[in-house]
Amino acid sequence: MKIFPHLAAALAAFGLYCSPACAQQHSDAIRLNQVGFYPAAPKVAVIAADAGGGFEVKEAKSGKTVLKGTLGEMRTSPHSGKHTRLADFSALRKPGTYVVEIAGLGKSAAFTIGDRVHRDVAEAALKGFYYQRASIDLPEKYAGKWARPAGHPDDKVLVHASAVSEGRPENAVISSPRGWYDAGDYNKYIVNSGITMGTLLSLYEDYPLFFEDFNTNIPESNNGVPDLLDEVAWNLRWMLTMQDPADGGVYHKLTNPRFDGMVMPDAAKNPRYVVQKGTAATLDLVAVMAQASRVFKNFDNKFPGLADSCITAAVKGWQWAEKHPAVMYNQEAMNKEFDPDVATGTYGDRSVKDEWIWAACEMYATTGKPEYVKNIDLELQQPMALPTWSQVKTLGYYTLLRFAEAVKLPAGQSDGLRRNVLSYADGLLTNHETQPYNTVMGKSAQDYAWGSSSVAANQGIALLYAFRLSKDRKYLHAALGNLDYLLGRNATGYCFLTGFGSKRVMHPHHRLSIADGIVEPVPGLLSGGPNPGQQDKCAGYPNKFADESFTDNDCSYASNEIAINWNAPMVYLAAALEATMK
Repeated sequence: MKIFPHLAAALAAFGLYCSPACAQQHSDAIRLNQVGFYPAAPKVAVIAADAGGGFEVKEAKSGKTVLKGTLGEMRTSPHSGKHTRLADFSALRKPGTYVVEIAGLGKSAAFTIGDRVHRDVAEAALKGFYYQRASIDLPEKYAGKWARPAGHPDDKVLVHASAVSEGRPENAVISSPRGWYDAGDYNKYIVNSGITMGTLLSLYEDYPLFFEDFNTNIPESNNGVPDLLDEVAWNLRWMLTMQDPADGGVYHKLTNPRFDGMVMPDAAKNPRYVVQKGTAATLDLVAVMAQASRVFKNFDNKFPGLADSCITAAVKGWQWAEKHPAVMYNQEAMNKEFDPDVATGTYGDRSVKDEWIWAACEMYATTGKPEYVKNIDLELQQPMALPTWSQVKTLGYYTLLRFAEAVKLPAGQSDGLRRNVLSYADGLLTNHETQPYNTVMGKSAQDYAWGSSSVAANQGIALLYAFRLSKDRKYLHAALGNLDYLLGRNATGYCFLTGFGSKRVMHPHHRLSIADGIVEPVPGLLSGGPNPGQQDKCAGYPNKFADESFTDNDCSYASNEIAINWNAPMVYLAAALEATMK
């Protein structure tokens, strides 16, 4: 982006632009959480340059030295071979704003030590979902400079030829409004909504009291319902419309045949379709509806009948899935048989065993009926798998652990679930203190998959479950380390949450942020993070090293897109740490 002198001056007045001279005040070689630290928690900066000797922590305003320390032993990255050293200033507990200074390298970006230091991060990441809402105006009162008119009313959606059923012939018109835009595009996908909703509802079930005063300034704020649940309800009501009332099956997605251009939502006018019903989408909906019915029954006066509608939908979906236990969504095969061809996000799957496990666990927890899990192999003999949209069984494990006493889970199953989670967490912790950035994230090159930021966040969630099971603070501290990773303590030096940090993501692959003409991207959105696959062939990647394969460029959908299933674990991790550290 070209910055003209008069514009640079105006932006600088608002803290939005930093000239090259200004940028040199902060050493990019000193990597740390650019937001801050809790007084009683570990505090680490990573020096990504050849440096020896000591470091100092200074008050940002006065320059007064408050702590001196010695850099740790040299560490070597398994990905790049580059060397790092740690500056551990955990002994500093006094609230304030500080910098880390290294002789010959300069100063770090300023950071805060204080209580509730990640409250703004958690609130912004949840508010990110508000900015992704379809079918509604976002007025300035709630959206600030990112206000926009409604797009995609989705009140005249066509039934695709692949999705016809009794009473719904090809090109029949149905209404399916609301929901969240899935990612940088404007389509709405049940499978990706599944893990997103499961993560957010689990956050509420794990920390309900924390959300009583968690205000994100959305139209529903102060209505007697936690803002987290008001936001969830926006997508929940859309998901309900994606179930065929004739038979209980669920459409895979609501989509244009092809992606919209880089335009604002109200300028996108292409016809939209619901496409083929499938087992993965149906079971994801079953799981979400079962969980939502538990949560929203406590707010029946605010959402009359919603909990009942959810459990009814869950039971109907379960019955459809029993009749169609493995209908896979295969977009290529669908396009050979039906028109128009669909070329948007596939979210196809090779197995639905994990969806069966998740749906069964949620139905069991909600109804108390053991027949839902009776014929389901929970696969507890296998290593735990980190949740992704295509691997959701661990969401079911978390739920069974949460309700083990309430549903009188057999001791063998309960112990197996505990072992599964603790064994996974212990595996993350093995040798993590020799890693170049002292995080469990990035220990394996496989962590740097598409959406690697969500890997870091979901690892943090798993560590928090291990902490709750064991009360061992090593898991809590490792979870904090992964939040530090997301907020700047990583091999790119970027804070991956838009709107935060001194080295910010400014150009995500996100139609709203590209098309709105505003310098800053929509805030509170988690960038995908390093991805050595570099599938977008975008210019600007610094190299092929797994932990550095990131470019802040809006053409980089492989490393710099946003997605609801990445934002949800970011909300969970930041909010759960706030609740725990309080």
